[in-house]
Amino acid sequence: MILGLQHWHYHIDHDNIAWATFSKKDTAINTLDYETLAELKKIIDATENSHSIALVILSGKESGFIAGADIEQFQRCQNAEEGLRLILFGQEVFSALEKMKKPTLALIEGSCMGGGMELTLACRYRVACDVDSTQIGLPEIKLGIHPGWGGSIRLPRLIGAFQALPLMLSGKSLSARECLRLGIVHYALPKRECHHAVRSILTRSEHYVLRQSIFSRLFKKFSNMTGMRVLIARFLRRQVSKKTVMQHYPALDALISQWEKHGVSEEAYGYEAASLVSLFPTETSQNLIRLFFLQTRMKNLAKGSAPIYHVHVIGAGTMGGDIAAWCALQGIKVTLQDREVSFIAPAIARAQRLFAKKCRLKHLIQAANDRLIVDVSGDGVSQADLIIEAIYENLEAKQLLLKNIEQRAKSTAIFATNTSSIALDELNTALKDPSRLVGVHFFNPVSMMQLIEVVCTEKTEASVLARALGFVKQIKRLPLIVKSRPGFLVNRILMPYLMESVQLVEEGVSIEQIDRAAVKFGMPMGPIELADTVGLDICFSVAQELTQHMGGTVPEVLHNKVLQKQLGKKTSQGFYTYKQSKKQRVKTFGVPPLYIDDSDIADRLFYRLLNESLSCLSEGIVSDPDMLDAGIVFGTGFAPFRGGPIQYAKRLGFEKVRERFSYLEQKYGKRFAMHAYSREIV
Repeated sequence: MILGLQHWHYHIDHDNIAWATFSKKDTAINTLDYETLAELKKIIDATENSHSIALVILSGKESGFIAGADIEQFQRCQNAEEGLRLILFGQEVFSALEKMKKPTLALIEGSCMGGGMELTLACRYRVACDVDSTQIGLPEIKLGIHPGWGGSIRLPRLIGAFQALPLMLSGKSLSARECLRLGIVHYALPKRECHHAVRSILTRSEHYVLRQSIFSRLFKKFSNMTGMRVLIARFLRRQVSKKTVMQHYPALDALISQWEKHGVSEEAYGYEAASLVSLFPTETSQNLIRLFFLQTRMKNLAKGSAPIYHVHVIGAGTMGGDIAAWCALQGIKVTLQDREVSFIAPAIARAQRLFAKKCRLKHLIQAANDRLIVDVSGDGVSQADLIIEAIYENLEAKQLLLKNIEQRAKSTAIFATNTSSIALDELNTALKDPSRLVGVHFFNPVSMMQLIEVVCTEKTEASVLARALGFVKQIKRLPLIVKSRPGFLVNRILMPYLMESVQLVEEGVSIEQIDRAAVKFGMPMGPIELADTVGLDICFSVAQELTQHMGGTVPEVLHNKVLQKQLGKKTSQGFYTYKQSKKQRVKTFGVPPLYIDDSDIADRLFYRLLNESLSCLSEGIVSDPDMLDAGIVFGTGFAPFRGGPIQYAKRLGFEKVRERFSYLEQKYGKRFAMHAYSREIV
């Protein structure tokens, strides 16, 4: 059968089952656009008119099933009408797939996101293949939009609103087993069993139906009824508001409202499309989509390097221990060294909690535990491909350690330092071959922060840098190449922001108001709570290191906290008091705290951060403003909907930025003098 297909391979086998294999031309991943959807429509029509008994849709790419819609095609649309036509065409194709008289089955292997999941929801059956790697989800909310090819209707219809809406509102992806439990897929099987299962499902006379109790079916239907939608929508808005400021992310309310008003009726598809089109031009969506492409750019920095099989970590403190645990979780053999077993034990305990949370299945938890090896004597140094030093921030101690490592390591091993502030040109003087040293700077908490700064000097060998970038990608993190300067990029920019917040405390502003103003601006947590989380001793150490090179002063209140051993969460007392790691409300006595308007607090924090960002760009610490924005968003959680400090300043415009800097400088001093580089960037 000749269909003139470029992106799909189509054939009918000896059992009269039609197989449509999606392998988009000239790309490493499958994404859906007008061409690929038009070819799928041809396949649907050809199958309906053939002697075949069923249609199976699968991927021909190693990278996964379907990554979603081609966002670039939507961005190329000249106007809203063109975008709406593309969305409605996708809905039309998926509707034709859903209405096929012959059974349809999606054989899902690997990543199945967004439009890919929406395609599977239009099929009669879904089989998740390769249970350990398959991930399925509707993450559109992370781009400031919501599903537009029927996902916001078909998923609540399939599993009920109580399950479906939170999934879409969080953008969370699910494992194959979780999808099976929720009733999203009919089977979750090992890869070797999938094709046999497909034939079994499609060739028997009575087709498989999802096993659901009568109560589950009634509850699912009940959750989508008009009266219940109002109550559920109210509940969802309240729950979402606890975690984020909803007005910053209009897609959240748009998704809830669209479902609340129109439910899962046939008419809802048109409203879903119209709602989606209205979200694309918003500032939030444009900034989040830009960050999505920057994320892809960062991933592409790591290409073609040999994998790391064995990592040796020296220093089992909070950072070193958590780095070791994360590497073991990602399938790498790890040896963890410290002076005594007693120093390593807490790291192993934390690792076990991480493995239990992430793996869940006993055999996977055990495998991760087996890969993490206690190594007090440091035997792993001579065998490791990558050696990471993660000891305390002291130049002499790190130099001595690196010198010792070089004497014992194999010739091909890479030396990496997790230093947060010391320049590599100071560290590499201890090495006979400084070209082997690279910075691999993780952020706390390691299991949550996506960014890793890969720090290089003029002496760092290109192949060493390439392998370090490859390692970061191997452990599923985002690499950012930065030049070796005190504080590198993220800490260099973050520290003035944190110091300004401490300065506000010193002036008498309540810590709760400072944090509230920052969260209102869009930060994931306030700077005072962040300082407590990082550790006030670390903040003080980095601040001292930076002031030695950059000038400025460290607020006395921070120094006093360190002297009193009130170091934040790890000592249960910092600026806040913590009980079982949970922040307690601060009680104030005597003189009431000084009140400053929230917007003034936010401006003081942001403009300190912006000025340091401009300084970093002028020194060439990162390649360009886009990479700086990506580093600050993924490394600090800076309000993603604002796009990063440089993007936000550009939106404000040079005159407004200059005017605000001038006001702050006159009122608070020279630290707010606008950097000269602003004229070239903002």
